[in-house]
Amino acid sequence: MNTQRISVLGLGSMGRALASTLLKAGHEVTVWNRTPGKAGDLSARGAREAPSPEEAIEASDLTIACLLDDASVRETLAPAIGKLTGRTLVNLTSGSARQARELAGWLEKHGVRFLAGGILAVPPAVGTDEAVILYSGPRDLFDRVAPALAPLARPHWVGEDHGYAALYDMGALSGMYGMIAGVSHAAALVHAEGGDVETFTREVLQPWMEQMLPLMFADVDPDESNAEMQATGLETMISTSEEAGVPGDLAGHLRASLWEMRRATA
Repeated sequence: MNTQRISVLGLGSMGRALASTLLKAGHEVTVWNRTPGKAGDLSARGAREAPSPEEAIEASDLTIACLLDDASVRETLAPAIGKLTGRTLVNLTSGSARQARELAGWLEKHGVRFLAGGILAVPPAVGTDEAVILYSGPRDLFDRVAPALAPLARPHWVGEDHGYAALYDMGALSGMYGMIAGVSHAAALVHAEGGDVETFTREVLQPWMEQMLPLMFADVDPDESNAEMQATGLETMISTSEEAGVPGDLAGHLRASLWEMRRATA
């Protein structure tokens, strides 16, 4: 394997998982965290803990940022921007498409090669076949660094526009939270009326959702998906929820679906 020098900025749970996986893959890893002394077992396994972002960046050809938010990325990189000139930065910090594009513009002015990213995995899944990391930015840069990044997750390039990785990441998370909201509302509704939530979830809800999930991504015959009929059904679900005393915020996904069905029938 082609060993590379890679630095990781940020040792939260995800940053630690990234650094740990890179070490396991045989890379030379330097880590930095705002609060020092967080390297722990990473240091014991061969990682070098840098005292500053500047030293971490200078130690490697490729730097990965995995911090709290866009503001923390800017705050961390600003004093170290001179060290990044001519080097490659991959930002895996969650943010918006606009933030990714603005960061790309700022980094370009300083001669930094840049890929934006979005991690579709929880920390324990990093380094497994289930994990995917979305990347956007120059395709030639992606092709160059993808082999080094591949141990982290399946690398998936989504376009030259630096904002696309964040856009697709937020879209995927939106879909996930929509399902979570539906499950939470369903459980709250059954609980409010005295039903057995555990039995309902195990015997009704989970099998039903597993059956319906593939259909969410299939082409639907309009005759089998009557918007007016669905709107009426959604109104019944919402009124049932209100009658049971379930907080209105938990039914937000139903109201969003009702809005879409009403628009389809307008």
